[in-house]
Amino acid sequence: MRQLAPGRRLLVGLAGASAVLLGTLGAHALRNVLDAAHHELWHTAVEYHFWHALALVAAVACGQGKASRVAVWAFVVGIVLFSGSLYGLALGAPRWLGLVTPFGGVAFISGWIALGLSLRTRYQA
Repeated sequence: MRQLAPGRRLLVGLAGASAVLLGTLGAHALRNVLDAAHHELWHTAVEYHFWHALALVAAVACGQGKASRVAVWAFVVGIVLFSGSLYGLALGAPRWLGLVTPFGGVAFISGWIALGLSLRTRYQA
């Protein structure tokens, strides 16, 4: 059985744990602080954060190939830029922060493509 790089395992744990923490924060501590529109932004940020924390599990499990490494880092960058910008906007950050969000989306798309390539390479006959 091949060992997974400790740094990658740590990224998966941090991504999952931070998604749970931020989801809990939004559901409880910010429930009466955010208006409906900002709560919806927070919810979207958490949802994408969770899905891409799970995608990180797949990318890490695919191994040590280049496509897998690209997928891991693309998902991490996507979580930071996409979800991070939405968290900021929900908390009242300046509207220009919204300009960052699409770059996070592009990182997510890149990560999924890289993950697909990694799976293709791994399971190719």
